[in-house]
Amino acid sequence: MKHLAMSEPPDKSRTADKLRAGSSSAFALWNLGFRPFFLLASIFSALSIVLWAAQFSGWLPAAYMRSGVWHAHEMLFGFTTAVIAGFLLTAVRNWTRMDTARGPGLMALVLLWILGRIAVATEWHVFSAVVNAAFPIAVAVSIGIPLQRSHNSRNYFFVGLLVLMAGLVLAVHLALPERLGLSAASGLQLALDLVLFIMAVMGGRVIPMFTNNGVAGADATRKALIEKLALGSIIVLFAADALHLPDTYVAIVAVIGALSHGARLCLWKPWRTLATPLVWILHAAYAWIVIHLMLRHFAAMHWVSASSATHALTVGAIAGLTMGMMSRVSLGHTGRPLKVTRAETAAFFLVQAAALVRVFGEIALPVWYMVSIEVSAVLWAAAFGLFAIRYWPVLTRPRLDGKPG
Repeated sequence: MKHLAMSEPPDKSRTADKLRAGSSSAFALWNLGFRPFFLLASIFSALSIVLWAAQFSGWLPAAYMRSGVWHAHEMLFGFTTAVIAGFLLTAVRNWTRMDTARGPGLMALVLLWILGRIAVATEWHVFSAVVNAAFPIAVAVSIGIPLQRSHNSRNYFFVGLLVLMAGLVLAVHLALPERLGLSAASGLQLALDLVLFIMAVMGGRVIPMFTNNGVAGADATRKALIEKLALGSIIVLFAADALHLPDTYVAIVAVIGALSHGARLCLWKPWRTLATPLVWILHAAYAWIVIHLMLRHFAAMHWVSASSATHALTVGAIAGLTMGMMSRVSLGHTGRPLKVTRAETAAFFLVQAAALVRVFGEIALPVWYMVSIEVSAVLWAAAFGLFAIRYWPVLTRPRLDGKPG
């Protein structure tokens, strides 16, 4: 079974590491997809949260998209899609042993992504829709060619997921002027379900492997029946949301999903990872998927707000998993030891704190709703700002081992 290769580089002394880093002065940002997309995603997410808070408070105009829609759109189709692009461009190169976009081709993908971020702040409705839908299509083409040439049929479905993401981008944009007879919220919910499925697939592939590689005696395992239930529940949930089935059906599917993903996580032995930040952050993020699905059950039963469930997924699972994966991929694919500094550990704790405040602050103290949003936004911005500062030299300099990438 092929995974995103994360071989442990040979341990080097700190002195040797610094000497080699100092000698690597060439600019390497365009060498492989994870480099620009991880860096831009972290910077953009920190800044966009601040801009959204200003919009939400009425300090800035909302332009084409209303404040809440812009925030959701950019967190999904801006930040999250950029991280997915960086991850897949890197993973497909490993799976196929063939080049994905780099140099001018990678620059073109990044430019397309940046144009999308600019377009949503303008009144150019059609241009914004086309550019934002074009980005996942372009990434799908970039990974689809090497997958097809190498006959790597096991991973063709990622191309289909990116094309589906592009369709959901168009659906959200067309819903804004009410051209499709559906709401933007429906399109955004389906996009959330799609991202949840991508995380569940990739999490199931890499988290047990990283756990066993990084924690001696962890014995993370997988069971075929649990795997089918976990992934199948998300597919059924997507269908339920797409068909607008009654809340009772959504509640049943969500609780089945929560139980199956909880069982899946238990098989990975998260309690054995607490001394290894680069591993426990992945388990903590996956635990938020379980929380998200339970809160979706409670929301369908009208016991909590749907917002709590949404932010368990976005702030807890998406932010936590992207932070952990960006750290690991960046270290492994630049020839550095898979060991984090205090900066990364602090960022991991900050993003978890942002999720706790945003999700449970709203539930426990509804009167402090605005305060929980503001505090969570500051914690999020601090986490991803710290990541960007820490990984700027890592992502812009060549590999320490002299290998390409």
